[in-house]
Amino acid sequence: METQRNLFVGPQAAHRRQIYKGAGYTHDDFGKPLIGVANSWTEASPAHMHLKQLAEAVKAGIWQAGGVPFEFGLFATCGNIAIGTENMKYELAIRDVLAASIEIMSMVHLFDGLVLLASCDNIIPGHLMGAIRVNLPSIMVTGGPMLAGKWREGTVLAPDVNEAVFGALPLKRISEQDLREMEDCSCPGPGACPVMGTANTMQILTEAMGMALSGSSTIPAISADRLRVARESGRRVVELVREDIRPSRILDERALKNAIIVNAAIGGSTNAPLHIISIGRELGIRIELDLFDEISRKTPLLASVIPNGPHTAVEFHEAGGVPALLKELGNLIDTSALTVDGRTVGENIERVSGSRGPAISTLDNPVQAEGGLAVLKGNIAPRGAIVRTSAIKKEMLVHRGPAKTFNSDQEAWQAIIDGRIQPGDVIVVRYEGPKGAPGMKEVMLSTDALYRIGLEGSVGLITDGRFSGFNRGPIVGHVSPEAMEGGVIAVIEDGDMIEINIPARQLHVELSEEEIRRRLARWRMPEPKTKTGFLALYAQMALPAEQGAAMQKWSFIENKNMEGG
Repeated sequence: METQRNLFVGPQAAHRRQIYKGAGYTHDDFGKPLIGVANSWTEASPAHMHLKQLAEAVKAGIWQAGGVPFEFGLFATCGNIAIGTENMKYELAIRDVLAASIEIMSMVHLFDGLVLLASCDNIIPGHLMGAIRVNLPSIMVTGGPMLAGKWREGTVLAPDVNEAVFGALPLKRISEQDLREMEDCSCPGPGACPVMGTANTMQILTEAMGMALSGSSTIPAISADRLRVARESGRRVVELVREDIRPSRILDERALKNAIIVNAAIGGSTNAPLHIISIGRELGIRIELDLFDEISRKTPLLASVIPNGPHTAVEFHEAGGVPALLKELGNLIDTSALTVDGRTVGENIERVSGSRGPAISTLDNPVQAEGGLAVLKGNIAPRGAIVRTSAIKKEMLVHRGPAKTFNSDQEAWQAIIDGRIQPGDVIVVRYEGPKGAPGMKEVMLSTDALYRIGLEGSVGLITDGRFSGFNRGPIVGHVSPEAMEGGVIAVIEDGDMIEINIPARQLHVELSEEEIRRRLARWRMPEPKTKTGFLALYAQMALPAEQGAAMQKWSFIENKNMEGG
């Protein structure tokens, strides 16, 4: 095959070779596949702290297979650090920076292939978006989940500490000593928080899309298997270059639909639609938000990983991981889709026996009959809103109550702590969308407080922002149009009656069309919260939530709209 290695051949390429020779490479290296190793290693997060060791295993595999590795660094943030501050609004926007970084480094340095190392929420989709742009043979190596923390007689996880800080502590329902003990135990080592938050959702979906080796995505971070699969991935990427298998051959309509089905079956994060839609746009594939609802109605929830059940992501892996889940889903999955293994999904799971543990159920005995997400529409959200159905008490699937309106997550949280939110209320948090925050901030203070105080069974919440991948209760996000665009959510007033009807997929404020028009005519867009720097640019360029909320305003040729089935 024709590769960029030809640009390193002959005397006219001496100016290129000299740079790599200055970095320690030899003349013989330039006749081999040149593989970029994009490593989002950092000491600032347990989810990425072990990627340096994984990168060494990847590079060893590349050398073994006859390639030449070039490791380069990318950043990785953890939004848990920024909870409670306005800096949380950077988290979603970083996808675009990561994608651009991979695009630029790969193009300037003329790599033949890529290995992508990442573990968490927005980092993984940022890597995938960058790989799609350069369309070099690529493979993802995820960091895997961490083990669950142990405290006293039970398990303690990072979300437990968050909920204690923002709910129990202000109301003196937990002592500072107990909280200190919890925080010392909740993150016992490397890996992503072992719940079905966005991190493990995106690790699982990367494998479901075919971009990580079969069975690899949920291997615990501390396992020797994780090192072995990293080395195997290094060897495999060299073969991908020789076989000319690029992301555009793997990430097609079949792969993306499989990812949507798997997300429904695992009760995945509400952030997954943002990422899958944005990945689709990079490929020129338009994915409508309604498709997530259509597929979720047809796909039973099979994974009972926290918050959808009692199990951890490590137990999900012990039950067989993604291959077992795909086997259990049977004909719902398109088994003809190609994977980086060089085999189809069907060939990968041909010898898989199915679930080996309680964390993965069967189609005959699902956790619930429908999948974990629903798309709501109505006069508040004519373009759609998202809710995670798998973590809502049955009595709250339909909820009607008076609005309590707030213009930030912090304002709503303070009202909850002050006792100004009563059972039956519907909290409205606005100006936290892609343009309003800007950056589509995770509304985590309010949701964590509601659960820890025990109001998730009697209070609803709607917002144009988004949530942590770990949320419970009738929490409706991604309301579009957002308040900053003059959406109806901007003109809801205290006391307006709001109905959240999840079975009917409706989100409605009980106002006449005439009254809504009157209020919108009086509405004026507030001053932007951020006027300089990257977020100001993001606010100008970002698409609305139902289109993925990434900076993808360029024109592109769409292959076709994806349809259900």
